[in-house]
Amino acid sequence: VQLQAYGGGLVQAGGSLRLSCAASTNIFSISAMGWYRQAPGKQRELVAAITRGGSTNYVDSVKGRFTISRDNAKITMYLEMNSLKPEDTAVYYCNRAFIEPISWGHGTHVTVSS
Repeated sequence: VQLQAYGGGLVQAGGSLRLSCAASTNIFSISAMGWYRQAPGKQRELVAAITRGGSTNYVDSVKGRFTISRDNAKITMYLEMNSLKPEDTAVYYCNRAFIEPISWGHGTHVTVSS
């Protein structure tokens, strides 16, 4: 299975971005999935997850601002990011959640300017 995250970019604080994650096979129907991010000098963290049943979980720092969703028919997962803050600046990745991840891929860069 290959996962490709895209949709990042440069945005001002308070702005919005929507990230997408395309999968080569329909992994979404068999695995919980998540969006991770890694800021410079920090460890990669899981910021949002969606279970096979559609339940969602968020890290406290993004609750109320980020929304994770998926479209099984398109084999694509999304991360809608609103009210972005400079501390959201990171490389964002998609992968399985709550179990051992598969290959990480390149991720997509999000830079939030103040």
